[in-house]
Amino acid sequence: MGHPSLKSFAFTVWVFAFVAASMFYPVAFGTWFGFDLSNLIVPLIQIIMFGMGTTLSIKDFTRVITMPWPVFIGLFLQFTIMPLAGITIATLFGFEPEIAAGIILIGSCPGGVASNLMTYLAGGNVALSVTMTSSSTLMSPVMTPFLMKTLAGRLVPIDFVAMMLSIINMIIVPIVAGLIANRILYSRHRLANRAHSLVPISIGCILLGVVTIFIKAEAFGPLSSLHRGIIIGFLLIGVVALAKLVVSVILKGPEKWMDKTLPIVSMAGICFIIGIITARSSEDLVSVGLLLISASVLHNFVGYILGYWISRAVRLDETSCRTVAFEVGMQNGGMASGLAMDVLQSAKAALAPAIFGPWMNISGSVLSTWWHRKPIKNKEKVNQSDQSNI
Repeated sequence: MGHPSLKSFAFTVWVFAFVAASMFYPVAFGTWFGFDLSNLIVPLIQIIMFGMGTTLSIKDFTRVITMPWPVFIGLFLQFTIMPLAGITIATLFGFEPEIAAGIILIGSCPGGVASNLMTYLAGGNVALSVTMTSSSTLMSPVMTPFLMKTLAGRLVPIDFVAMMLSIINMIIVPIVAGLIANRILYSRHRLANRAHSLVPISIGCILLGVVTIFIKAEAFGPLSSLHRGIIIGFLLIGVVALAKLVVSVILKGPEKWMDKTLPIVSMAGICFIIGIITARSSEDLVSVGLLLISASVLHNFVGYILGYWISRAVRLDETSCRTVAFEVGMQNGGMASGLAMDVLQSAKAALAPAIFGPWMNISGSVLSTWWHRKPIKNKEKVNQSDQSNI
């Protein structure tokens, strides 16, 4: 297997390839046979979030009880530094309202799952990283709309409830489905490893998904916006159960085949999303591209620097400081892109997340490699080990 940093770099190269393709051939990312490809953005993000959910377990959410102080510090910095830095940078650079709202939006989103990998490479506290990512994601249906309403409400119209429901549909529902799929994939219970139980699970979930397609969204009442998320959730759980039946039970393949498959699917989805967004805002990207890249780099660095040094100031250990730096500096760019298109209905607002995402992978890889070459003292490593054994 290749080094994870090289994989991250390769992903960034693919992102730039899609950006270049969408700039020169925007029609290819517009419509196919009359179908507007922008309608795929939310489903693709849901699939990516489902993949994130399959890597999590309930322990990742309850672990906050065992390490409340570093989690509190990390979450507090997550939802203060990045939103405030976003509005400050947007104001200083003088961006037009929609682009400025996009910068604030990326700052108001929870941490990105890439931070977990970077934390691991840097010798940080992986358990803390996963818990912070999970916790900030669970908080996002309230925190992200609140921060956007407060900081960006004067720039663009912000519907708090619509944004909250969009986040639940796009992020929370797929993650819950992913948690269920995690139990199917990795449970040692015989029911999760036998054909006679996997077949009805697969057929049942796929049928529920198909039936839900034909139920009008209005039938869900105030939760009608969750309609697509529920469909995607049922279908993906069914597909995972079917795939496990074929790969693990029938073919006796490797147990963790999904760990290799979903990252590839996620990276392909992100590349396609960025291509769609870029194609719709190519003229704006040409006019403000360099400024927006500079703003994204600055925004990212502010997160790393303040996340790390404020953690040091409140006496967190070195492993936790490195972890918080990544959690604060690296955001969920996919979620920000989806909200920009789904709720704000603005391709311009999606530009900042589209730029921030690839850049944070570059900077995160460089920072994690640098920290990897600076081993943590043995005493702190012991503390890290003790903290992770829960």
